[in-house]
Amino acid sequence: MVPLRFHLQERIHLLELHLHHDILRINKPIIDEHEAEEFDLRIIYSMEYNHSVKLTVWDDGFTYGVNGRVHYVDPITHMLSIEVKPGEFERVVLDSVVGVKVVN
Repeated sequence: MVPLRFHLQERIHLLELHLHHDILRINKPIIDEHEAEEFDLRIIYSMEYNHSVKLTVWDDGFTYGVNGRVHYVDPITHMLSIEVKPGEFERVVLDSVVGVKVVN
């Protein structure tokens, strides 16, 4: 039989990992009207001249990057379709985008 203490140590370790994970979370950056318009202009420019973009996306307290070409902007669902590899697309909610950089 496995001692109870062993299970308790595992649980404490898991709780510490979750606590550390929660400490690393950040609040969603506030995007003002000017920044949102700038993001829109960069997306339009990248689509017009077929340039790649690097999006910074906020998701549940963490940010990650999405690199690729903007394939389609859906005005109804407010989603971007990004071609990350030829034939492979990733959909990103426009409201979760906190940074747009045009890459040549």
